[in-house]
Amino acid sequence: MTTEADSFPRRHARTQRFTLGAPRAFAVAPDGSRVAFLRAGSGTDRANSLWVLDLPDGAERRAADPGALLRGAAEELSPAERARRERSREGGAGIVGYATDAALELASFTLSGRLFTAGLGDGATRELKVPGPVIDPRPAPDGRHVAYVAGGALRVVGADGTGDRALAEPESEQVTYGLAEFVAAEEMARSRGFWWAPDSTRLLVARVDETPVRRWWTADPANPGREPTNVGYPAAGTPNADVRLFVLGLDGERTEVAWDRGRYPYLARVHWSEAGAPLILVQARDQRGQLYLAVDPDTGATRMVHADEDPTWLELFPGVPCWSPSGQLVRIADEGGARVLAVGERPLTSAQLHIRAVLDVSAADVLVSASAGTAAEAAEIGEVHVYRVNELGWERVSREPGVHTAVRAGGVTVLVSATLDRPGARVQVLRDGNPAVTVPSYAEDPGMSPRVTLTEGGARRIPCAVLMPRDYHGDTPLPVLLDPYGGPHGQRVVAAHHAHLTSQWFADQGFAVVVADGRGTPGRSPAWEKEIRDDVAAVVLQDQVDALHALAERFPLDLSRVAIRGWSFGGYLAGLAALRRPDVFHAAVVGAPVTDLRLYDTHYQERYLGLPDEQPEVYRRNSLIDDAGLVDAALPHRPMMVIHGLADDNVVVAHSLRLSSALLAAGRPHEVLPLSGVTHMTPQETVAENLLLLQVEFLRRSLGLPGTPA
Repeated sequence: MTTEADSFPRRHARTQRFTLGAPRAFAVAPDGSRVAFLRAGSGTDRANSLWVLDLPDGAERRAADPGALLRGAAEELSPAERARRERSREGGAGIVGYATDAALELASFTLSGRLFTAGLGDGATRELKVPGPVIDPRPAPDGRHVAYVAGGALRVVGADGTGDRALAEPESEQVTYGLAEFVAAEEMARSRGFWWAPDSTRLLVARVDETPVRRWWTADPANPGREPTNVGYPAAGTPNADVRLFVLGLDGERTEVAWDRGRYPYLARVHWSEAGAPLILVQARDQRGQLYLAVDPDTGATRMVHADEDPTWLELFPGVPCWSPSGQLVRIADEGGARVLAVGERPLTSAQLHIRAVLDVSAADVLVSASAGTAAEAAEIGEVHVYRVNELGWERVSREPGVHTAVRAGGVTVLVSATLDRPGARVQVLRDGNPAVTVPSYAEDPGMSPRVTLTEGGARRIPCAVLMPRDYHGDTPLPVLLDPYGGPHGQRVVAAHHAHLTSQWFADQGFAVVVADGRGTPGRSPAWEKEIRDDVAAVVLQDQVDALHALAERFPLDLSRVAIRGWSFGGYLAGLAALRRPDVFHAAVVGAPVTDLRLYDTHYQERYLGLPDEQPEVYRRNSLIDDAGLVDAALPHRPMMVIHGLADDNVVVAHSLRLSSALLAAGRPHEVLPLSGVTHMTPQETVAENLLLLQVEFLRRSLGLPGTPA
């Protein structure tokens, strides 16, 4: 199946959802003299360069060009680097990440597993000849050394390229130093495994031993001559990797950090700044208890700074814990039904704000991102704003309705703003709160804008987005396509232009598209997120049904022709809809679904369902493949298209194969679309394009609609 080169599916795939060429990954010098960032050369160029914006004049210069450094050679990635990019959903190329010293004068990065540095002040780049392939190089705060991981060892080299040596080497093939284990990178948003001391004399380094983790074999069925890959995957209820933490000195000194790892096995966060002792957040396996511990780097002893408990689970948040400049603990907490910012033992916000992340901490205030809380006078559906918070209250930094985030240092704030009415994101550099420079984006304009209405549906006021065809001007009821994610960590109803482009394209094929963020999705309240505990399937599915029926009272929706599509959790939700509510849903596109919940990872699955050996009935009633998930055979059989990448190492293809076997055994019609060489992401241009077209063709055929995709 092919399309014209300028069709939306082709352009959407080629531009990686119109993100290529947009500036990202900002860092601000502590003296406010410069801003570093990544940006590709055009909206179809995957290769990012490292750029510097000099202030106050706003002049841009390229600090590192991957094409010049590799002299035109094709980029080669090691399996470990590919895995890291899969965990972070990184689809770009060239310089996809970098780290700097404290003054933002020296940056380090990798290309094809080789170590490079760039002077952000003088513009000098150089390759440091070290053992490779190199992963996650990070300069010391003083810029004199660069630490990195190679071959599972934590190594350090002088910034001038001399004195390379290993500070810790793996004792076996299952051990690594300086890398995050699978569940930390996939579920805890901790992608790092080592942290420099502020004085640059030593590091905190994670040691990960995967010996206890059960091994899985992933094969490439399209290439039977290739050997299967052996990977460690900690499925729900099975052993995790053993994670320890060490203080490693540049002089070879080694001290283990001590805490009750039996009770708190998860190393969730590490923070080390000049404001206080090293700070770690460790979490119980059931995620209902966690400790904030200060570390004595000389002895490895820890002392408790704060403890949290929650009867349901404890969420992890970006930017915390950390110390304020005065040495107080900064954290985000669920207290009194609200998600608040706390400094020391005092909450600084109330239910008026739903805190989402800490962006920066200064002596004057804390910069946070937040949504309107449940106590706010008017709901700001899908909006996320940046606020300055201190003991006197809070002030909003971002002004226009939309989704905003920021990076700040030295009196300079980089504000990234996406709105519903403007393509892409605008990046403004603010000095003392006033706009100074706009960083240009080279991202392509999609040439279309979503016709979207943000609203609420049902008695629970479920956040919804409704999209109609752009050429629709009547009131004739339209067939309906639900297009949710609908689960934890996946907010889809947002006040941002690009978030709705694919849904709009489906709408333009003749559908009324509904996106609903029911219970379990983020951004509203702790109780909203935690209502899915032990009953994920029933709760998330009911909210989709309730939202659909409520919206049908206000929008021209043809409830006799309703389909649903989704990927990952959304694929699971689509499968639930077709199997359990065929009275409502008439077809489903089930993409990369988690179907046997015992096959998904520990930190995610156990947070919502507990341990499978302790709660087997909970797992059974929430899984798609069990008898309860296939419902009464007397109910209508709805067509399903099951799609899965054969190279997926997050939601392995066994999920879809087991679902297909269960559907076949139950006599239920379905199609299976295997994607050879595709992971949980679908970055390949032709694959991503044709996936959209094939879904539309299936939906039209299943709902009895005429025509072909526009």
